[in-house]
Amino acid sequence: MDKFNTLTSVAAPLPLINVDTDMIIPARFLKTIKRTGLGADLFSTLRFQEDGSEREDFVLNKPAFRNSEILIAGKNFGCGSSREHAPWALLDFGIKCVIAPSFADIFYNNSSKNGILLIKLPQEQIDKLMKDAELGANATMTVNLEAQEITGPDGDVIKFEVDAFKKHCLMNGLDDIGLTMEKSDKIAAFEASQKVKIT
Repeated sequence: MDKFNTLTSVAAPLPLINVDTDMIIPARFLKTIKRTGLGADLFSTLRFQEDGSEREDFVLNKPAFRNSEILIAGKNFGCGSSREHAPWALLDFGIKCVIAPSFADIFYNNSSKNGILLIKLPQEQIDKLMKDAELGANATMTVNLEAQEITGPDGDVIKFEVDAFKKHCLMNGLDDIGLTMEKSDKIAAFEASQKVKIT
């Protein structure tokens, strides 16, 4: 997966609570095990009318937010079923960071393993970032993972906490396979030691 260090983007405000994984990517689109192509159906029921046309009032359909890589959301984001397709859809759409007061545990772990940074902040700081995000295309935010800071459009800096192991993995682009491959020499040595000589 791609390394995550510093991200600067217009942030999209999504002030909804309890956004579940079926809202992120509806079950009818879970017919693939590929990580690509799911972005087209991200938030499908919110983004599109029944006839397939876009809902003009949905944030990600507005010109200012179509290319947003940061999402500011309400509490309990990613609740519901434990489908890994949800972070796949976010990432395929272009969302690389979600900032919210809280996340569902399984979604939180799935996201970090797929290269998405999830940041938990107190509600009052979320409210500030939400107002900043509503300014649209003229208001970019910068997320610096190494420094663990968010810089808003007015220059205000918000510090955030992140698990040290997740930070290491994100900054080095390491998913579970990448972590395993870091130990390839030790794995090869162990396998060699287990070989039985046939005489």
